[in-house]
This record gives sequence, structure tokens and C-alpha cells, in this order.
Amino acid sequence: MNPKKIARHLWREWIRPLALPVLFITAGKSALADINYVPTGSMKPTILEGDVVFINKLAYDLRVPFTTLRLAHWAEPARGDIVVCFAPDDGTRLVKRVIGRPGDAIELRDDLLYVNGARQSYAPLAATATQDLEPAERNAAVFARETLGARPHAVMALPGRPALRNFGPVRVPAGSYFMMGDNRDNSRDSRFFGFMPRAEIIGEAKAVVGSADLAHWLRPRFDRFFTRLE
Repeated sequence: MNPKKIARHLWREWIRPLALPVLFITAGKSALADINYVPTGSMKPTILEGDVVFINKLAYDLRVPFTTLRLAHWAEPARGDIVVCFAPDDGTRLVKRVIGRPGDAIELRDDLLYVNGARQSYAPLAATATQDLEPAERNAAVFARETLGARPHAVMALPGRPALRNFGPVRVPAGSYFMMGDNRDNSRDSRFFGFMPRAEIIGEAKAVVGSADLAHWLRPRFDRFFTRLE
């Protein structure tokens, strides 16, 4: 068959009819909502390796698809929000928690968080919050329920692992945020790459929509499906 006829057939029957729907879908994923697969454990025990999280890209503003240009703005990230952002040093797409807003003083003392000089409160974490972790990992970690301002959430520390447990104090500059992972001793975050520019925060992670256990042949974790992130 003539190659030109094949190309015309493909264009007429497949490429052209699909082009507009694909454009709409990708534009929506860029500006409205998306899902994000999480391959690392820096947000444990809140988010596990193998979780797929729903991202609300309209949480703070409306952007031109495929750009960082804002068309409208209605909110700023709050302390405790889990956001999707791009690391300022190498552009890696990350899921982290907002710890400090512009003007905040952030300090870590022996894995305990201080915001504007005030130590955040800690309480025991319910066993159900760590039930999907491997037994060896649960035994090696220390868990707590940290209240950041008025936002409680789970955190963990790994006492047997070398880590940056003391940091700051540092003052968050205007137009930037301080990010940390809930897995405090195993997270590449603002302690290492610096403050997160506001323009690099693209949405808020709201829920786990699906989850597969990477250590057990992608076994579904049905208890995590469609669960709200705290």
C-alpha cells in the first residue's frame, strides 16, 4: 500500500479525531486536577510508596494550562497542607507538607518542630495509622501525632538512621514556603534544597485514590482506596 495513503488514513481515521479530546484531557490535568503516583516513602506514614493521590490544582489558583502563569488567585497554601511542587534545585516533582509560610521562623530540635518559637504539640499515634507498614519498619520507627497550629497529622522518626534532626532557626522569605516530609529522618525537603518558591506549588493533595504494595507484587491496599489525607 502507498505510504502516503497509509499516512492520510491514519490522520483521517485516528489522529485527527483523537487530537482534540487528548488536548482537552491534558489541559485539564495541567490546570484543573490530576493524580500523582508516589514512588518514595518521604511522606510516611501519611502517604506510602505505591499510593496514587488526587491533586486539586484549583486549590489556590487557576493557571494557564502547561504554564505557571496565573489567571486567577483565591488562596495561599496553609500550614499543614500537603502539596505537589517542584524542587527548586533540580525540578523534581515532589509531594510535601507545608510547614512554614512567608515570615515564619522554622526550627527543628531533636526532631521536634518549632514554629515562630513555639514547640508544636505531640501525642501518641493510633496503631491503625501504621497498619500498612512492614513490621520491621514499624519496630524501627517512632511515631507521633503532630499538631501544626490547628492541623494534626502523623509523623515518624527513624532513631537508628543518621539524619538532620536539628535545623535552623530560619526565616521563610516573602513569596516562599518551607516544606518537610512526614518521614522526618528520610525526606529530601527544604532542609536540603532550600525554600520553595510559591510559583513551584501547583496544587494540593487531597486523598489517596488507589494504592498498591510495592513489596508484595503490587497487592492492592484496599483499605487505603478513596481515603482523605490528613
